[in-house]
Parts: sequence; structure tokens; C-alpha cells
Amino acid sequence: MAIHRNCEGLHRRDCLKLGLGALLGGGFAQALGARARAGEAAANKTSCILVWLDGGPSHFETFDPKPHAPAEIRGEFQPIQTKIPGAHFSENMTRLAAISDKLTILRSVCHNQNNHGAGNHYMMTGAPTRIPVSCGAFVSFHPSMGSVVSAERGAPDGLPPYFSFPSMTRSGGPNFLGARHAPFVVSDDPNQKSFTVRDVTIPKALDDGRTAGRREIRQKLDQFVRFHDRAAADPVLGADENYQQAVSLMTSAAAQRAFEIHRETDAVRDSFGRTSLGQRALLARRLVEAGVPFVTINDGGWDHHSNIFPAFRSQGQKLEAVVATLIEDLDQRGLLDTTLVLVMGEFGRTPQITTLAGSNTPGRDHWSSAISVLAAGCGTPRGQVVGATDSRGYAAIEKIYAPENLTSSVYLKLGINPDKILYTSTGRPTHLVSDPRPIAEMM
Repeated sequence: MAIHRNCEGLHRRDCLKLGLGALLGGGFAQALGARARAGEAAANKTSCILVWLDGGPSHFETFDPKPHAPAEIRGEFQPIQTKIPGAHFSENMTRLAAISDKLTILRSVCHNQNNHGAGNHYMMTGAPTRIPVSCGAFVSFHPSMGSVVSAERGAPDGLPPYFSFPSMTRSGGPNFLGARHAPFVVSDDPNQKSFTVRDVTIPKALDDGRTAGRREIRQKLDQFVRFHDRAAADPVLGADENYQQAVSLMTSAAAQRAFEIHRETDAVRDSFGRTSLGQRALLARRLVEAGVPFVTINDGGWDHHSNIFPAFRSQGQKLEAVVATLIEDLDQRGLLDTTLVLVMGEFGRTPQITTLAGSNTPGRDHWSSAISVLAAGCGTPRGQVVGATDSRGYAAIEKIYAPENLTSSVYLKLGINPDKILYTSTGRPTHLVSDPRPIAEMM
């Protein structure tokens, strides 16, 4: 594994101190009002589609370019004007710049976890890891946002409340909430003509009357690979829950329809792009349309220690086209008012461009002192940039927020009180979010 340089950053305590100004002003009163309206949000059947950019996308090459910085910081791309007065994106983000009047860009999220394992956990759960973990770790010390939404909201018509495509994120599991709140993982590619979702129809061996014993039926159902055992606090205790959820899913007509992506017109499918990522975004829209409250699209390959500029000319532009189409599609269907779209990863990238030993192309390393997050929909004000980094993109310096504040904002929008006390399987109380104050500008 490559050596990750420049990993020092602001302490979480400093981030929280610097972020108090906005929260303790008029914005905090508005945020408290939003919390009081959490029950109303739940009644509106709100949902979240999280586009997770695993590896940590660069803020310089997306939403926070630094055109006046030295060449070794600003990189190869030019800034482009958006519809937000005075705000610029990288030239890779042309489609999103064109619809920036529908977006909020957070430029000042930060934390102090500079490796993938810890950073992923912090951003996915709103809780830092309890102990130091390795860079490649898949760890769970606290329930993920999707699992919390699953436990608090549920889903109608036999559908699982929490999906993840094409795999679960490193820290996307339920921890003590139990196996039933792990994500339903759809690993199959909806861009393939043969696309089907395993285990959503009753097997012939169970449907033709030849299987007489309930034990035999149960044995066949238990062979289904649906929820990852490593995601569950205790897979044995979750067996009965998985059994009941399997039966509900297989007997739900609404579930069958939600997965039938071929029902979409060719024009709609083409607009999302005939790629795995594009069709997964379309499937995510179909699922929130059916009432699923949380869907994660786990898109890997954003750890650009090298080859960052060619990667953003291809991978970056493909991503932003899909995200722009998803937001426009939701808006046209009247779903953006009740669907939160989030695009983020575990951290940003270093200001200093470096070339690793043995590599011929430059890149940027891990950097958690400045993270850009895209948010749209579900009552998020449109057409704004929140916060700022310094002139060279080293650190957030204005309206600084921690992952706790971002997570609390998501929960409030989905009708969940972030100040709630949860109880582990041993009865130990724990805060859902240790700092339940939301990002006022998102509310």
C-alpha cells in the first residue's frame, strides 16, 4: 500500500469550536425549529440517496478549486462559473454547475481521521472510531446512517428499508441494531440485459408443493446470501429476522415492480447513461419512489494518489453527469422535495500535488481538514455554498462543521431525532449523535 503523506489536520475539538458561531446565532434557532418538525418530515415519507465516493474525492477537482494558488496546488483544471453568484466549480463539473441553483455545496466539513477505515466510519456513522484502526479496516463501532434509518423508519410493502449497491461500504452496517438493519446488497449490474435481483422470488423448490417440511423450507431460505454476516452484531440472533424479511420480500408485488428497471423508457435509461453507475442511480430513484427511505450507491476508485487529472477527465465527468441527471429527474417528478441526495467520501485530498515513487503521474494524498459535500433536496435550500477553505485549500476556515453535524442534519430531514438515546444489545445507553446540532444552512 502506498505511503500517505501530509496526514496532519485540525483536531475534531477545534472543528467544533470554530463551528459554534453559525449554530449559536439565528441559524441555531431555525435548526431547533427544524428538530421540532422532525415528526412532520417523517410523515412526508422522506428518503436519502447517498452517493458514496469511496477513497476520498478531491475538493480541488470538484467543488472548491483554487485558481490563484501556485501550480503545484491548483492543478491542471480551470474554474468555471456556476449559477451561484461568486461560486466556481472545477471545469470537470459542468453539468452540476449548470444546475447549481438546485444544490447546496458544503466546503467546510472536517475531521481528524486521515485513513480510510477511520474516515469512512466517522462520515458514515457520525461517530469517530473508539480506538485507532488501520487504513484498510472495515469496522463498526456505531450504527451507520442507513441502519439507523432502517430501524427508525422501516419501509412499506415488504421492501427492505436500506439498500446498498453494489456492495456495503466499510462502515455501513448496523452494529448493535441487529442483522435486519444491515443493507440489502444488490451486487448485480442493472446495466446488463440479464439483470435480476437474487432471492426476490420464491424458488421453484418451495413453490411446487414438493417441499413438505417446514424445516426443509427454512433450510433453503437460510442459504440466501442477502445480508453480510460481518455487518451484524450477532448473526445468530438475526437469523429469524432475516427469515421473516426474506418471506416479506419474496411475496411483495411492490418489491418486484421496484426492481423492474426495464419498465423505464429507453429515453430515461439513456439519460442516466448506459453504465453500471448510471443504471444504479436510476434503480435508486425507483426504490425511493417505492418508499425505501435510504439507498447507498457505493462507487469506488476515488483514492487518487496518482493519475488524478486523467481520472477526473473521465471518471469525474461521468460521475457528475449521473448525479446531475439524478437530481434533475427527481426534481421533474416532484421527488426532490422529499429526497435528500448526498455526494461525499471519507475525506478530501492534499493541497500539495505529489508523485509517488514508482509512479509517472501525479496525485493527491489523504486530507481530512477540508471536505466538500454536495447536498440537494428534502428541504435543503437551493443555490448556496456553505463555508470556505483558505486560499490554498489547506483547511476549512469559515462555518466549520464536523461529521456529527452533517449526520444530525440527515436524521432531522428524515424525521429522526439526532438527540435520541439508543440502547445496545447489553442495555448500555449511547447517544445516537454525540453532537446533535445540525448544519443550520441545510435546514
